Amino acid sequence: METPGLVVHGEAAPFSTALRSLLNNPQYSDVCFVVGQERQEVFAHRCLLACRCNFFQRLLGPKLGSGMPSPVVLSTVPAEAFLAVLEFLYTNSVRLHRHSTLVSFLLLLMGSDHTLPHTHSGLERNVFQHRSSFHFCSQLCLEFVVKVLDVELVCEALQVAVTFGLGPLQERCIAFIEAHSQEALRTRGFLELSAPALLSLLRSDKLRVDEAELVLAARSWARVGAAVLERPVAEVAAPVVRELRLALLAPAELSALEEQNQREPLIPVEQIVEAWKCHALRRGDAARGAPCRRRRGTLPREHHCFLDLPFK
Repeated sequence: METPGLVVHGEAAPFSTALRSLLNNPQYSDVCFVVGQERQEVFAHRCLLACRCNFFQRLLGPKLGSGMPSPVVLSTVPAEAFLAVLEFLYTNSVRLHRHSTLVSFLLLLMGSDHTLPHTHSGLERNVFQHRSSFHFCSQLCLEFVVKVLDVELVCEALQVAVTFGLGPLQERCIAFIEAHSQEALRTRGFLELSAPALLSLLRSDKLRVDEAELVLAARSWARVGAAVLERPVAEVAAPVVRELRLALLAPAELSALEEQNQREPLIPVEQIVEAWKCHALRRGDAARGAPCRRRRGTLPREHHCFLDLPFK
């Protein structure tokens, strides 16, 4: 029986540093990517990408001929995110940063072959179609997102979670927004949420915001969507406004909303009628489909006493 040879392990840090020096280094590179709308050139090494990732193995194919092949154009991939992915492939680690770079990186890692839902920011289907190749790195990225959630990042992270069905991340984002509702509703990320992502928020009983503010926030969200998608405000708002709890508004507030709704349609007339029925009959269950459960941030109004509906 042959005696097994002695395995000698070198230090990991110098090895990683040496590989990192090859990252986006034109020396010895044999493939060039043209990345993002800015068409930034990124240099890489085919053998390393192919052995580390099945996607790149399929994308790059066998090397033909000599010299540098034609650049691979990835115009919809953010350059910073692409470089972060390469950093992980070269060194088995990655420096993650907050906000836009982080979210773009997560989108890149979690890409699928399903069409993404329309969001106001116009998320596009990206080039990475195979989740398994980046599963470990994507888990690290998800853990990092949860650790660094803040008001400016949380709505963007929620959109990613809803888009790709990341239940734990979605729950964490919603819980964060429930605790920081007013601040989150004022962010650009909130205005750029897709309808399914916004629905997940409006169905919560734990939002620390009054219903009147939620109506204003929904109108602002719909206006942005109408401008981006070139559709009427009421059409954009249709998937989400049913979750607004109009019966919680006082009669004067409901009248003001009705007048504004005539000038700029947002809420179906029958939904406003249902809210008036709750006031007229002095019962919260007067109209089916007219939600009137209090939220944590609901300000008290005189008529709430006859709704007699506790917090969930």
